[in-house]
Amino acid sequence: MLPARFPAGFFAQHAEIVARELLGAVLVRRWPEREVRCRIVETEAYSGREDQACHGRNHPTPRSVPLYGEPGLSYVYKSRGIHWMFNVVCEPVGIPAAVLVRGVEPLEGGWGPTDGPGKLCRVLEIDEAHHQLDVSAPGAPVGVIPGAPVADADVRRGPRVGMGKTPEPWYSCPRRWWIAGNAFVSKGSGLATRL
Repeated sequence: MLPARFPAGFFAQHAEIVARELLGAVLVRRWPEREVRCRIVETEAYSGREDQACHGRNHPTPRSVPLYGEPGLSYVYKSRGIHWMFNVVCEPVGIPAAVLVRGVEPLEGGWGPTDGPGKLCRVLEIDEAHHQLDVSAPGAPVGVIPGAPVADADVRRGPRVGMGKTPEPWYSCPRRWWIAGNAFVSKGSGLATRL
């Protein structure tokens, strides 16, 4: 039987470790009258002030201050003023880092496209009301719990998606993980490598 929560310190690990280990974990969305569960199939890691794609790369701003906070809290922001993005803060307090959940697979029935971070937030109704929640707390409106581990042979790694004008080496560094062949992985670009 799988544990109900991740062990203490799980989210305090480096974002790259958390991003890989979250593949196969379960994203739980709870409303007062119902609950849906979906398997995480794609993630991206953002870590440290040197990472030119990380929102905390320069210094804390009103938007990025949560990235410097307690690991295991949600970081929800709006991308390009259109799409909400769901992330989980990682690494020790003071280091700006998070994992973006890019794709999830519904575990019971189908209820809309979830093959992309904006799509999954729209379908699961995740928005600013779910910012800075403890994703490990029992009964949290949005939670992340352990799921079935994914074997390395089934995992691919490649560049993050939508990096725009991010300079190298951060534009093409392999900080995106996904489950090979899963239909709920976003339609990103970039070369994939096996682990």
